[in-house]
Amino acid sequence: MSKGTILCVEDNRENRLLLRRVLEAEGYQVVEAGSAEEALACLENGKPHLILMDINMPNVDGYTLTAQIKSQPGFKDVPIIAVTANVMRGDRERILGAGCDGYIQKPIDIDALTYHIERYLTRSSRD
Repeated sequence: MSKGTILCVEDNRENRLLLRRVLEAEGYQVVEAGSAEEALACLENGKPHLILMDINMPNVDGYTLTAQIKSQPGFKDVPIIAVTANVMRGDRERILGAGCDGYIQKPIDIDALTYHIERYLTRSSRD
């Protein structure tokens, strides 16, 4: 039985594959999107329990896409965790200001990833 559906929005194919392997091994169903356009199309097909959002993507970045998703009816409550290499001063505030609920730094620490996912899914189910 699946622990929930996670939409992974990541333009790097290898990173998507890594996330899929880790998350499926943890019992999650994974939906992949390689761009903002693909992510929006995935959302038309169903609401995930959580979204992992790459911030640095071509065309439409993760900040903009997060704001778009959070503005759609029915998606405001979906936790979005930014996955980013951006750790400079002000990045955290910008990530949270865009509507992300939290962030995980690249390179990804698998233990931290699974901890944050569990934390946000538990918090989301209580809301």
